[in-house]
Amino acid sequence: MPTQLLLKSNSDIPMEKIWCRQYPAGVPAAIEPNIYRSVVALFEQSVLRFGPRPAFTNLDKTLTFSILDALSRDFAAYLQQSLSINNQDCVAIMLPNLLQLPIALFGAMRTGARITNVNPFYTPTELEHQLNDAGAKTIVVNFDSMSVLSKILHKTLIETVIVVHPDDLTPSGKTSCGAKQHPQETVEFKAALASGRKLELHPVEIDNEDILFLQYTGGTTGISKGATLTHRNLIANILQFSAVLGPKIEQGQEVILAPLPLYHIFALSLNALAFLYLGGHSILITDPRNLPALVSEFDQWNFSVMLGVNTLFNRLLNSPNFRALDFSALKICIGGGAAIQRSVADRWFETTHCHILEGYGLSETSPLLTLNPYNLTEFSGTIGLPVPSTEISLRDEQGNAVAVGESGELCVKGPQIMRGYWGQKAATQEAMTADGFFKTGDIATMDEKGYFRIVDRKKDMILVSGFNVFPNEVEEVVSQCASVLENACIGVPDEQSGEAVKIFVATKPGIQLSAEELKTHCKQRLTAYKVPKYIEFIDELPKSTIGKILRRKLR
Repeated sequence: MPTQLLLKSNSDIPMEKIWCRQYPAGVPAAIEPNIYRSVVALFEQSVLRFGPRPAFTNLDKTLTFSILDALSRDFAAYLQQSLSINNQDCVAIMLPNLLQLPIALFGAMRTGARITNVNPFYTPTELEHQLNDAGAKTIVVNFDSMSVLSKILHKTLIETVIVVHPDDLTPSGKTSCGAKQHPQETVEFKAALASGRKLELHPVEIDNEDILFLQYTGGTTGISKGATLTHRNLIANILQFSAVLGPKIEQGQEVILAPLPLYHIFALSLNALAFLYLGGHSILITDPRNLPALVSEFDQWNFSVMLGVNTLFNRLLNSPNFRALDFSALKICIGGGAAIQRSVADRWFETTHCHILEGYGLSETSPLLTLNPYNLTEFSGTIGLPVPSTEISLRDEQGNAVAVGESGELCVKGPQIMRGYWGQKAATQEAMTADGFFKTGDIATMDEKGYFRIVDRKKDMILVSGFNVFPNEVEEVVSQCASVLENACIGVPDEQSGEAVKIFVATKPGIQLSAEELKTHCKQRLTAYKVPKYIEFIDELPKSTIGKILRRKLR
């Protein structure tokens, strides 16, 4: 890894960046994202450095860095020469965690095309919107998602469908995809690789300001929007992540369990890009919801790094087989996607002897904005410190900066911030402050050392008789009840108080819990107006594909 250029030394930190004073030794105040022209250049450097080492493993097959380089070259040549894909085109990738995903990802990247990562569990309506909004010309899709795609294919701009099968990378793989016939050309992924192997790949000039991803937001506040992320945005985030964890990482040696889907920005940026840059070996988990199979994968590998979300950590902790594993090599656990609850973090450390480093980010920020330092000695209950070259300002409703300890909307500026929302100038302008900060929509506080704590989503805040109630706080208290497996808090209309607190609860298997018992638990720990007025017990809470509990579904 080249020496990172520091913009400021840690001994010369302005007061508004007091968090830099908390950085461990060896972590710089700033990074220089312009040292690479593109993510492709960064990838090519990793291939030269780590060629024979394993890069990705899935379903008992492994891609070394050199093999990934060769296969992605073949796929790029097919896209470029057979489909005429160039930097004016958009390629959609709709795959779960399979080895074909990084091949398609880096192959499309090498043509200079924009890439839009698609959730393979999307409904036809959601899929149609994203493909058309992004202007996708080609889609790489898993064979079992063809039934959904076929329903809306005629309504899109898609010209070529490249179908992935489980045995694409074996000599005896399929020779026909068996998909329904459409006006669009349907090609097997294996055939595309074979065709590209015979074709020349013409070098493409890619600038770091060129668009790399159209990364669509979850649509929690309406129809999803495409965050326009450039090569420079992702290079910056890769270097920021490498800077804050660099002293803890042995390059070319780490084994990373990857249960989070690579089509989500969290795993996309860290597993598919940052750890690849650092020579890591990512074990791709195709179906993390299959807990026995997931635990079996954990048991097979002497893993040193894991990325997860609160619900996944919680599910694993409730598995006796997981708790019996050997965690002696585990040294880095990163949690994001949603708040990590203290009760889960404490149990995780008791089981694994490795603290969860909670971080924070969004699709619009590539995603990493903050992370707890690697030398954490206890769970902080915060989202940590801003990563190098990142400015954070907490602001009130009038746009004024708030004092230390006071809550305000978290606004950010840095090289990882998106160019804007694709094709939505008004939405982009609305999301930015007059002085160029991106408004996250999250309410946070900062302490005197520069650690940030998310209070809640601005739009999730509950107003009870004029008092603010933050769902995260209520959920944290409810999670401390020994009978509760998971829970979610929302506001509901109430004639007396305007809004009232409602909690949805899933109890641990075989455990009985009454509403009155839970209310008593809450009354001992919460101010009266924060205590849930309504409690509903359900078997399972609705979640996104990365395991984030979806409050909007409960509403």
